[in-house]
Amino acid sequence: MSKTGDAKRDEMTFVGHLKELRLRLVYSLIALGLCFLVLFIFANDLYGYVSEPLRAILPEGSTMIATDVTSPFFAPFRLALFFSLVISMPVILLQVWLFVAPGLYKNEKRFAIPMFFFSVFLFYAGMAFAYYVVFRLVFGFFLSVGPESVVPMTDISSYLSFVLKLLIAFGLAFQVPIATLLLLRAGLVERATLARQRPYIFIGCFVFGMLITPPDIFSQAFVAVPMWVLFELGLVMHRFMGSGKQKEESDDPDDDPDDNSDDGSDNDFDDGPDDGPTPAPAGQAASQTPPPGDFASPDFSRKPGSRSSKTAKVKPAHAKKATTRAKQNKTPKA
Repeated sequence: MSKTGDAKRDEMTFVGHLKELRLRLVYSLIALGLCFLVLFIFANDLYGYVSEPLRAILPEGSTMIATDVTSPFFAPFRLALFFSLVISMPVILLQVWLFVAPGLYKNEKRFAIPMFFFSVFLFYAGMAFAYYVVFRLVFGFFLSVGPESVVPMTDISSYLSFVLKLLIAFGLAFQVPIATLLLLRAGLVERATLARQRPYIFIGCFVFGMLITPPDIFSQAFVAVPMWVLFELGLVMHRFMGSGKQKEESDDPDDDPDDNSDDGSDNDFDDGPDDGPTPAPAGQAASQTPPPGDFASPDFSRKPGSRSSKTAKVKPAHAKKATTRAKQNKTPKA
C-alpha cells in the first residue's frame, strides 16, 4: 500500500470504518451465496456421500428414513448450506484479514499470515479425520451393541444433526496448536508452565470433548486424544519459532543500540576506548574550575573513567579544618 493510501487509512473516520466493514461483509456473502448455488444443485448427491459411512454398515434390509414431511428437502438444504460455509471460509477469513491488517505491525503480520493458512488447513484436517476415521468406528460400535431384535432405521435429519456436530467439534479441536501458539506468543503463559500442567490439560481435553460431542464416551475420546496430541505439537512448534517478545525486539528498529541519531544524545556509558575529555560548550567554560574550599564541580561532558591532568583533587572545607586541628594538637606548647 502506498504512503497516500496509508495516510487515508489512518484518517478514516468511524463512518469510514463502517463502510469498509460493510464492503467486506458483502464480499463474504457473495462468496457464500455462489458456493451455495453450486452445491444446492448436487445437494442430494452430497447427502448420499455424507451418509455413506452409516449406510455401508447397516444390516441387510435396513435403510434411512424420513419421519418428517419436510425432511427430504431441508436435510440436503442444511447440508449444502453448511458445506458452502466451509468451502467459502478462506474467502471470508481473507476479508476479515483485509479489514484488520492495516492496524497491525509488520511483525504481527508476519506471524498472522502463516497462522491464517495453518488454521484453515487444520479445520479441514479435523473434518476429514472425523469423516474417514471416527464415523466408521463410532457407527460400527453403536450398531454392534444394540439388541438383535431391533432393526436400525435412522432418520435423515437426526443423522445430519449428529454428523454436523461431530464435524464442527473436530474442526475446532484441531485448532489447539493455534491457540497454544497465540497464548505463548502473547506472553500470557510460559512454555514451562504449560509443560508442567500437562495432566490438567489432558483432563481438560476430555471435558471439552464431553461438551461439544454427543453423549457417548467414544466420541469424547476421539476428540480429546487428538486435542492432547495437537497441544504437544503446539509446544514443539513454539520451540522452533521462538518467543514472540524476542522476535519483536529483534525486529524493532527503535531498539537498535547503535542508532542514536533520532534523539541527538551521546552515549555517555560507552565501553569503548577512552579518547580523553569531551570539550564543553562555550557557555559552560567558566563552570569547569571548582571554587576554592568547596567540592569539585563534576564534569558531565567527560566520559566516566577519563581524567584530566590539569584537574586536581580538591578537599572539602570540613576536611581542611580537621587537618588543621590535628596539626595544632601535635605542635608542642612553649
